[in-house]
Amino acid sequence: MGATVSLRSVTKDFGTPSGSVRAVDDVSLDIGSGEVFGIIGYSGAGKSTLVRLINGLETPTSGTVAIDGQVITGLPERKLRPVRAGIGFVFQQFNLFSSRTVASNVGFPLRVAGVDKRGRERRVAELLDFVGLSDKAGQYPDQLSGGQKQRVGIARALATKPDLLLADEATSALDPETTRDVLDLLRRVNDRLGVTIAVITHEMAVVSYLCSRVAVMEKGRIVETGPVYDVFAAPQQPVTRRFVGTALHDRPRADVLARLRQRHAGRIVTVAVTDQNGSSTLLTEALRSHGVDGAVIHGGISEIDSRPLGALTLELVGSETAIEDLLSDLRRNTDVIDHGTAQNPVDAADEDGDAR
Repeated sequence: MGATVSLRSVTKDFGTPSGSVRAVDDVSLDIGSGEVFGIIGYSGAGKSTLVRLINGLETPTSGTVAIDGQVITGLPERKLRPVRAGIGFVFQQFNLFSSRTVASNVGFPLRVAGVDKRGRERRVAELLDFVGLSDKAGQYPDQLSGGQKQRVGIARALATKPDLLLADEATSALDPETTRDVLDLLRRVNDRLGVTIAVITHEMAVVSYLCSRVAVMEKGRIVETGPVYDVFAAPQQPVTRRFVGTALHDRPRADVLARLRQRHAGRIVTVAVTDQNGSSTLLTEALRSHGVDGAVIHGGISEIDSRPLGALTLELVGSETAIEDLLSDLRRNTDVIDHGTAQNPVDAADEDGDAR
């Protein structure tokens, strides 16, 4: 079973020539055993400092960090070592030894742990097979692609059979296709090995593909947390809405809306689609029952945590009364944004097209 992580009122201050800087501010957080948990924030939000607090590389200024119920805050270094041995770390820039082969890189933590040569060789072979790089054992890092390097990094992080894996911006140096391959591997680590994974990222698409829950950080604080689907469907904070907008691209930005108005003379509305308020099929039925013609002119529906989520922007054509009745009916079940017409625009969306 994977490890649990519990933070209570954790604060971390750093001294600088110009005074104290608070990197993490009164954070309380729980990560369950076997969970894939996302921690997302823009640069400077404090997420990387939070990771170093979890693995004991930084000590909180105040508050406590516990792994599997054991408070590690204040432990001497000799007692922290076995805790860290149960935590694997995947780096953004891979951090492989360029002078060592792939096999030697993966086996390095085992050597440090005092595992004998035969045991190291057996475990390395097992891990390279798991990450699909058995044929690369004798190669060096500079002979590998970025995705292959990160697979080696994941294999190395798993060498000592950790119960917790920390992935700090593990895909931000990779192209989209390679990113998906690495995320699929992390999914497999979680599914097959039961390892708890904390994913630190600034990419909401990574969170939506991999994580079950997410915490959003801003200025050292957690400003929003919850199941990924719920956060995507109804983000509460402006920073969260910006992140969701970068992942879904389902609602028209102001410039897109202006172009839509130039092309379409009818009433333009955006209708949210979730597994709670029905589907595009129900929307079609509502249009038919009110005698309104509707054409989809923008939007999309994604799958988050195996559940539909998105928005459709439509041009509505019909009598004003019929359209108002339709919108009133739809609003009883879902979110509707009325953008008006080219002649009578209603600017409900902000400049980022973020009308959530």
